[in-house]
Amino acid sequence: MRTTFTLDDDVAAEVERLRREEGIGISEAVNRLIRAGLVAPRKRAVYRNRGFDVGLKVDVADVASVLELLDEA
Repeated sequence: MRTTFTLDDDVAAEVERLRREEGIGISEAVNRLIRAGLVAPRKRAVYRNRGFDVGLKVDVADVASVLELLDEA
């Protein structure tokens, strides 16, 4: 497939570096870099559950007890 696109300066520099090191053409260098990006592991955001003291006087983890307490009030 033939197409035209514009590379950012840093990407073009990496294509040129790979092309010179490996002695390959521009198309092959671009394809190698794209393939490497496709298989690279994606960074996942780390989920952190943050707890805050909200001053509750009951254990809300025990839903049944909380409902019973509310029924009494």
